[in-house]
Amino acid sequence: MERLQKVMAKSGVCSRRKAEQYILDGRVKVNGIVCTELGTKVDGNDQVEVDGQIIEREDYVYYLLNKPKGCVCTVSDEYDRKTVLDFMPKDKRIYPVGRLDYDTSGVLLLTNDGQFTNEMTHPRYHLPKTYVVNLQGTLQKEDVKKIRKGFSHYQPAKIYFLENDVTRDRMRFELTIHEGKNHEVKNMMADLGYEVRRLHRKSFGGIELGNLKPGEYRTLKVHEVKQLKALAKQGEKL
Repeated sequence: MERLQKVMAKSGVCSRRKAEQYILDGRVKVNGIVCTELGTKVDGNDQVEVDGQIIEREDYVYYLLNKPKGCVCTVSDEYDRKTVLDFMPKDKRIYPVGRLDYDTSGVLLLTNDGQFTNEMTHPRYHLPKTYVVNLQGTLQKEDVKKIRKGFSHYQPAKIYFLENDVTRDRMRFELTIHEGKNHEVKNMMADLGYEVRRLHRKSFGGIELGNLKPGEYRTLKVHEVKQLKALAKQGEKL
């Protein structure tokens, strides 16, 4: 369920601030009854009227994008850089679920569902995110133990080694974290004294790219959305 003023704003009737004023002025009805409470929440089955006109509800959409390097996870960019929305349909008002850095690639979800976004990104929901990390240097055993047990303000993470190039002093591994903080992987490695050369998000809540090429997207299947929501519900209990 969503707040009434948010539903009104999403439908394009007015801004959220104006929606609040309309509600206070008694210009809004929910299921035929005048509503003047700003805290009122509605769902898809509720009929909302503004000045006697039934508003059109926008259906929720959920997309999976293979984010390429060299674009930002914002709706617009003050430096005129390419954004992830440049790869998406133009007929939907969507936004990224969390962020990946400009030079990070991989799994990125986009939606117009605010509640879903909150569940996917808030640290309390513990959604697993797996990254392929290309590291300059070789992780020492004591640092691997720290990663697995958790250290400083970092929660325990799973690590799976893929490649160790001793001659060039480089290493590649998968790292699974459950926190939603920005730059989490890069900051973790930096605090241990290592430099991340390349970073690719392989999966988000078990959702992987499959055969999507960089810049390509697809709609999430119904069971995938349910899977993500169920994971968030499970994680909240941890």
